[in-house]
Amino acid sequence: MSLTKTPICDFGKQAENFKLKSTDDKFLTLEDLKGKNGTLVMFICNHCPYVKAIISDVVKDCNVLSKLGVNSLAICSNDVVNYPEDSFENMSIFSKKNNFNFSYLHDETQEVAKKYGAVCTPDFFGYNGNLELQYRGRIRELKDLKPIRDGDSDLLLAMTQISKTGNGPKEQIPSMGCNIKWK
Repeated sequence: MSLTKTPICDFGKQAENFKLKSTDDKFLTLEDLKGKNGTLVMFICNHCPYVKAIISDVVKDCNVLSKLGVNSLAICSNDVVNYPEDSFENMSIFSKKNNFNFSYLHDETQEVAKKYGAVCTPDFFGYNGNLELQYRGRIRELKDLKPIRDGDSDLLLAMTQISKTGNGPKEQIPSMGCNIKWK
């Protein structure tokens, strides 16, 4: 496990399109999944201790965001040969076990992660209704891989602001987690 932090937000950068297979066995595009008031693209995986620590918070926040017109989706881009726990089959199990209320997509070629510039799991990309990047931060503080729950998460606050104003917060704390497992 190599601890990696996300770079600062590149405000206004346009979201990259994709066509990926979901754990529902459908091929979905960004156009299929975008939200009216915003879109949250998350790079996660099944085995990362950082993802495991916050996954219940992610599901809870995504449920709230859906009521604000923000659609969420998650992408797993890890090398499944060396990290079989992140296989497509295990993605389906992980999404069911954690009651995902969003699409979980497999980036087998890793091209989507490269296009987005994803570096770690979890890596959050928050877009406004025009698919312009407005957030590249954490979900919330972690201490010893345990979430510090002192109010709403940074992610929820930022995406709520984006849904209402189209703009993300100027101050953002990077997300951190395991580096993406490149082939």
